[in-house]
Amino acid sequence: MMSNPPTILVIDDEAQIRKFLRISLNAQGYKVLEGANGGEGLAQAALGKPDLVVLDLGLPDLDGQQVLRELREWSQVPVLVLSVRAGEGEKVLALDGGANDYVTKPFGIQEFLARVRVLLRQAGNGEQAQAVVHSGPLSLDFAYRRVSLNGAEVALTRKEYAVLAMLARHLGRVVTQQQLLKDIWGPTHVEDSHYLRVVVGHLRQKLGDDPAAPRFIVTEAGVGYRLLEL
Repeated sequence: MMSNPPTILVIDDEAQIRKFLRISLNAQGYKVLEGANGGEGLAQAALGKPDLVVLDLGLPDLDGQQVLRELREWSQVPVLVLSVRAGEGEKVLALDGGANDYVTKPFGIQEFLARVRVLLRQAGNGEQAQAVVHSGPLSLDFAYRRVSLNGAEVALTRKEYAVLAMLARHLGRVVTQQQLLKDIWGPTHVEDSHYLRVVVGHLRQKLGDDPAAPRFIVTEAGVGYRLLEL
């Protein structure tokens, strides 16, 4: 047995698959966490800090592609997709979305374990991103997509959350207007800075943030925005 075994999170709604993988991975000395749906999986990814995630795409609450996108908002943990979906388009979507490898069901356990070993070797001891980011009394929980101010949850629209999340992922550093517009609105909107100004204005209202004396979001004139590291 390994002295400090890697932790592997299996997100799959099929209990038999989870049991089979748990037995197989335990036999190799790995510690195994489980999630029966996307919500459980994201919570386990945040709380259990796994070294590798095995992700099924056909989940009952969230599609696996969405789970992957949400996970990649705050973590670079290696992800091995394990799915019955064998189409090239599905594979390309997952790999472009941040998956590190893709195995189709049914699968051979020895090949699966070999791919696990490769991903763990490649990951090494890389530092994991934080699941929760704080800027003074403001906190953003990426796993639950929850924003709190002084302990009270703040309701944000999808665009407001996306902007704040991107600033939080670069806490203390300037994120350019072009970066924000390209990543959130798409490459055809990199010149539509008024979209961004409106969303940042709404964010400031909800956070009680005065642009003249910002507590959280600082405007870097002509460049972009920065979330203060407090």
